[in-house]
Amino acid sequence: MTARTDKKAAPHAPAHGMGTPLTGLRRLIVAELLAGDREVILEHDGQDYRLRITANGKLILTK
Repeated sequence: MTARTDKKAAPHAPAHGMGTPLTGLRRLIVAELLAGDREVILEHDGQDYRLRITANGKLILTK
């Protein structure tokens, strides 16, 4: 898994003036995070969460 910092504004950054572009944050590539799978389990604070890609290519995070 490769993490990179991208100093450019995200293409989905809000255009309506709310907030600022996300710069300096660590960016994870979902394809690399999932490593060819359609879903993974993320553990946070001792609890499991499922991150999956739907048939339509959307991301869903469920507890």
